[in-house]
Amino acid sequence: MIRTRSWTAACASALGTGRGLALSLPVLWLVLVVVWQLTCPLATDESMGLRIATCAAFLIAVVCLVHGVRLGAARELRLVQEVADAAQRVLLRPPPPRLDGLTVAAGQLCAGRGAVVGGDLYEAVATPYGVRVVMGDVRGHGLGSLAAVAAVLGSFREAAHDEPDLAGVLRRLERALQRHLRERARAEHPASCAGAPDSPLAEEFVTVLLLEIRSDGLVLALNCGHPWPYRLCGGAEPLLPGDPLPPLGSFPLPAELPLYRCTRLLPGEALCLHTDGAEDARDRAGRFFRLQEVLARAALDTPLSPAAVVHCVQRELLRHTGGRLADDVALMVLRNDRVRVPAQPGAVRTAQAQR
Repeated sequence: MIRTRSWTAACASALGTGRGLALSLPVLWLVLVVVWQLTCPLATDESMGLRIATCAAFLIAVVCLVHGVRLGAARELRLVQEVADAAQRVLLRPPPPRLDGLTVAAGQLCAGRGAVVGGDLYEAVATPYGVRVVMGDVRGHGLGSLAAVAAVLGSFREAAHDEPDLAGVLRRLERALQRHLRERARAEHPASCAGAPDSPLAEEFVTVLLLEIRSDGLVLALNCGHPWPYRLCGGAEPLLPGDPLPPLGSFPLPAELPLYRCTRLLPGEALCLHTDGAEDARDRAGRFFRLQEVLARAALDTPLSPAAVVHCVQRELLRHTGGRLADDVALMVLRNDRVRVPAQPGAVRTAQAQR
């Protein structure tokens, strides 16, 4: 964190130095022209040549000033994009292409113009309990939602390895989000937050889908207000094992959490997780994006490629909306590449002898 702040401060200092150099020369030139006009006796000469020279000098100074301002703005925008790229790589790092027998691909489209970071989050990690996956959506998008994304993802990356049950992971995420909201409340309302305040950020919430894919392909899930995934196997089948809980931050989690057995992912089959920005995207006529149909077409390819599915959905989304997304869209596709090895004759005889 300290290194990131120091790097950002150094970039800002360099930006300020470059902007000062870009503007100092045209300003100095303009000052010289004004001093010439006010003090030099030749400036009162009525000859046409001196008038043209004076106008040209003023014009050059103004053009150089405008160019310097535009150059500084472009340099500042470039620096902001570099910082956003670095934040994207740290917070929403690409998942490994192979993860404990699963092939994984993920991607994100941001609604903000020119933005590379948004309010969606995803992560997949291999743990002793199976591959654990989180997909979430922070209310809003852009830089303002990065702190909540960091709080949830940081907690998941630790809890996924520490907690033997998905319920424990979800409760850790809830505690991390509540700490984040309390800290924001104190920062934004210091006069009313001397103690432990009831957060005035009650409208802030995060939808979360937690999955656990075990070695035998069994998929367990906990869902807090997030869209259910699709199972890809020659088509796209929505998984609807039950009603989700409210999003994190809206209400406290209940004492008993409904852990759903979603499906058993067989070798060659895949799951597609997504945020609600995909199904809520509309075209100019107000028609919703047909995510299931696009996934069904992409799932016809043999063998099914998770990266190709992600690219296909992103391409069709941009075509459907004309490149004007109303909300961030995150996608993750996981294909089961674990191969069932048939039992060997020697192993069968050994097992029968042990019986």
